[in-house]
Amino acid sequence: MQDFWFYIKLGFNHVLDLGAYDHILFLAALAVPFAFKSWKQVVVLATIFTITHCVSLALSVYGVATVDVGLIEFLIPITIAAAAIFNGFYIVNEKNRVEIGFYFHCLVTAFFGLIHGFGFSNYFKMLMAEEEEKVGPLLGFATGIELSQVAIILMVLLLAFVLQDVLKVKKRIFIALASILILLITIPMLIETFPF
Repeated sequence: MQDFWFYIKLGFNHVLDLGAYDHILFLAALAVPFAFKSWKQVVVLATIFTITHCVSLALSVYGVATVDVGLIEFLIPITIAAAAIFNGFYIVNEKNRVEIGFYFHCLVTAFFGLIHGFGFSNYFKMLMAEEEEKVGPLLGFATGIELSQVAIILMVLLLAFVLQDVLKVKKRIFIALASILILLITIPMLIETFPF
């Protein structure tokens, strides 16, 4: 049980690590278009991420698949930028475009989870080297990731509520400005990790 708590804390700290803020940026990009009353949709996105992140970790830990780390490091900011750019579906505010935007975010979230899981897999494999039983640590890690993601999402949704409902900032303006800010923060990550 003590090991399980260790892996929960590891997952929690992995997402909330300010030195590696890619998780936080991605979750912010996902949550920005949603109102507080739509928190369930964003939690669905976070859960998709958790599942796919753990799938790629499991594939790596069990030696089924490995991916080039340099490519992974480049693909992480690509997915953040894509999520921020496609927030435009929500700015237009036509029902079918919003639905397309949500489905796109589901796909990008699954892709980001897979990519980020492979990015963390080498470190996680080192931790797991002495573990005979690997399912428990993977579940603990997934729990920590899920809890931290829900916390970040709720913070972004609370900020959106304050700005839109209390300070009366228009939803389109909030989504556009937040998405542009996320893109601006992501550009240096893209330049740093560009593989060519």
